[in-house]
Amino acid sequence: MPGNWPFCKESPFVTSPKDARRSGGVLITRAKEGRMLRFATTLLLIVLALAASSASASQKIYKYTDRNGTTVYTNIPPRGVAAKVIGTYSCPACKVNSSINWNATGLNLTAYQAEISAAAKRHEVDEALIRAIIHAESAFRHEALSPAGAQGLMQLMPGTAGMYGVTNSFDPAQNIAAGVEHLRMLLDMFDGDIELAAAGYNAGENAVLRFSGIPPYAETQVYVERVGILMKRYQTELAQAATRAEPQLAVGAP
Repeated sequence: MPGNWPFCKESPFVTSPKDARRSGGVLITRAKEGRMLRFATTLLLIVLALAASSASASQKIYKYTDRNGTTVYTNIPPRGVAAKVIGTYSCPACKVNSSINWNATGLNLTAYQAEISAAAKRHEVDEALIRAIIHAESAFRHEALSPAGAQGLMQLMPGTAGMYGVTNSFDPAQNIAAGVEHLRMLLDMFDGDIELAAAGYNAGENAVLRFSGIPPYAETQVYVERVGILMKRYQTELAQAATRAEPQLAVGAP
């Protein structure tokens, strides 16, 4: 997920530390119109800090609507309400000891085709790289939410989302548009070096600059390797799909 950016007013969430303390988990609710920015940001930071200490309690995030019509996200299984499991705590490719075979895991060539294609053309970013990042970050789960606050398909931090005018990070079109624009910025910063851009997406561009290369973080190193594997596989599969889609001339046709 993109890092090193502060929270900002575009974040669509506020939090309740009292409920989080009582349940021992994370509670994030959609911000109600008119709440003070400073208050919301402070609460968000408090609860996300609590999340770091309780992340082992559960690996699932639940979404439900309370009696007041507020959308709630929590890592504690709610009682007495219909809840939907929407995500896991960490991006699939960030787990150092992942058991996934990245050379063989299934690819998704069709999800969010219009949104990805539009962003790829607008920012001149390879669709295979975009799909590799989405696959690595959220496995194409548009409601994925991390304990650090990263949201949606490309796991945008609230501050990053705000930089690109995102009002709802769980909206696929907005998330992809902002994530690809941010990826374009990283590619430009690192002279088109895909490995450094991927490292910047995971650890933040400042870490890449500080170490003059891929940071010596185990998570970032495996993340960059896996994004590279996924990108090459997506390039191959997308090219084959495009070939199959081309009209074939009949034998003997002029």
